[in-house]
Amino acid sequence: MALHWSATGIEVHKHVVRPVDGDLPHGFPDDFDNNVFTIRCTETGEAMLIDAANEHERLLEVCRTLGVTLVVETHGHWDHIQAVPAVRDAGIEVAITAEDSSMLPSYDLILEDDSVLEVGRLRIRTIHNPGHTAGSMSFHVEGTPLLFTGDTLFPGGPGATSYGGDFDQIIRSIEDRMFSAFGGDTMVLPGHGLDTTIGNESPHLQEWIDRGW
Repeated sequence: MALHWSATGIEVHKHVVRPVDGDLPHGFPDDFDNNVFTIRCTETGEAMLIDAANEHERLLEVCRTLGVTLVVETHGHWDHIQAVPAVRDAGIEVAITAEDSSMLPSYDLILEDDSVLEVGRLRIRTIHNPGHTAGSMSFHVEGTPLLFTGDTLFPGGPGATSYGGDFDQIIRSIEDRMFSAFGGDTMVLPGHGLDTTIGNESPHLQEWIDRGW
């Protein structure tokens, strides 16, 4: 297991996965990777996995080893949900927003904005960030600098809005619910690529608006 970040009472593991050969939709690059994160309460051993993306056998082993009891989806795009049937078949509940629920083959729970998910003694707050998709959601672990942003915010700008998204909406989501709500040292852990911080990204908001993507 790849330990990515830790503090008293919490571990974050990062798993970089990619689609199985032949499963990529037309236009996707062969080296297309997804970040899958596991948030684990070290006091109770209970854990939550963010985005059951691909490589389901590997993710099932992660779930067994780290004690995953819930999978949450940041949004419903193809590359973030391929392992959903496998984890549900293993008895692990899958949650997604109502707006994106029709994009999944199956699910168990609906995520609502500004609610708290309890994982052992950890409290994880939900943040609705429409724009990349109508139901895109981020997750903040209370009492930590951790913000899991899915495909809403990356190093260098917002997620793509060319697949049914809305650029103006994603900009408002980032400005109002990320940049205005969190300090500069908040870690941004996105659905693809490397981590960044709110402080690194927020000075560039107007640049993104001016370029239009």
